[in-house]
Amino acid sequence: MPVDSHEKKLIVPRRLLPGDTVGIVAPASPFDRELFYQGIAELHAMSYRTSIPSELFMANGYLAGSDLQRAQLVNRFFADRSIQAIFCAKGGFGSIRILPLLDFAVIRKNPKIFVGFSDITALLAVVYLRCNLVTYHGPMITTLGRSDQKTKDALSAALTSDEPIEMKTSKGVTLQSGSVAGPVLAGNLTTLCHLVGTPYEPLFKGHILLLEDRGEAPYRLDRMMSQMKLAGCFEGLAGLALGSFEGCGQDKDIHMIVKDIFADHPLPILAGLDFGHCPSNITIPIGLEATLDADRHALVFQASATKQAV
Repeated sequence: MPVDSHEKKLIVPRRLLPGDTVGIVAPASPFDRELFYQGIAELHAMSYRTSIPSELFMANGYLAGSDLQRAQLVNRFFADRSIQAIFCAKGGFGSIRILPLLDFAVIRKNPKIFVGFSDITALLAVVYLRCNLVTYHGPMITTLGRSDQKTKDALSAALTSDEPIEMKTSKGVTLQSGSVAGPVLAGNLTTLCHLVGTPYEPLFKGHILLLEDRGEAPYRLDRMMSQMKLAGCFEGLAGLALGSFEGCGQDKDIHMIVKDIFADHPLPILAGLDFGHCPSNITIPIGLEATLDADRHALVFQASATKQAV
C-alpha cells in the first residue's frame, strides 16, 4: 500500500537561529572532502555550528559505510536535541537501502530540518509521508560550496524567514494550462520510480509533483514515467512541475514525453523551475501547501517553510 499522510497533522520544523548546530549525515555515497569542507565553510558563514562525526568519512565501495551505520547516524542525529538541523553530505546511491532501518517513531518525536536532494529523495519523501514532517529538497554539503548566490539565498530564506517561498521563472514553459493548489512532493524521478512497488511507495494523489533528474536518456525518462503511470501513481495528481533535467537530452524532447504521458490527465504542467542538478537549486519544502500556476510560470507556497522558534 502506498504511504499516505493526508489524515495526519503536518509537522513544520522550527526555523534556525544563529549559533544553532547542523548535524551532517551521509546516507548514500562517499564524497569529495574538498567539496565537503567548502560546504561546511558556507554553513559556518551563515553563523551555524556543525557536528561532523568521524564515521561520516567511512566508505564501503560506492556507499558511505554499511547500511546500518548510515541509518544509525540519521536516527542518532534526529534523537540528539543538541542538533537543530540535519544536512546530507552527498547523494549518489544507496539511500533506499536504509529505509527499513530508520526509526520513524524517533524522527516523528524529534522533528527538525532535514535537507538533501537527488538520491536523498528516498528519505525526503518517506520521512514526510511516514512522519508527516516537512522535509527540504535543497543543496547538500558537497554542492553548497559551489552553488550560486541564488541557491544560497533561497536556502537561508527557507530555513530562517517567515515569508512564504515564491518560485517564479522567466524560462518557464506551459505544457498544460491551469492553476491548482495542493501539498508539494518534490524529488528525483529515478529515485521516486524505484520506490514504486515497495512498502515505501508514496501516495501521489492530491499532490503537486515536482520532478528533476540527471544523466538519463529520454527513452529512460519515458520508461520511468510510463511505469509510474501504469502503476497508478499519477491518478488524482493535482499538478506537475519540472525542474532541471541536466544531461537528459533536449528540453523539447523531454517536454514532448511529458505531454504524451499526461495527455489524458487534465492537470496544470509547468516546465523550467530552478531546482535539481543545476546552478540554481532552490530549496523546496516538501509537504507544504502551494499554488502552481502553469500559465504565470509560478509556484507559490501558502506559508513559510519553517515555524518560529519558541
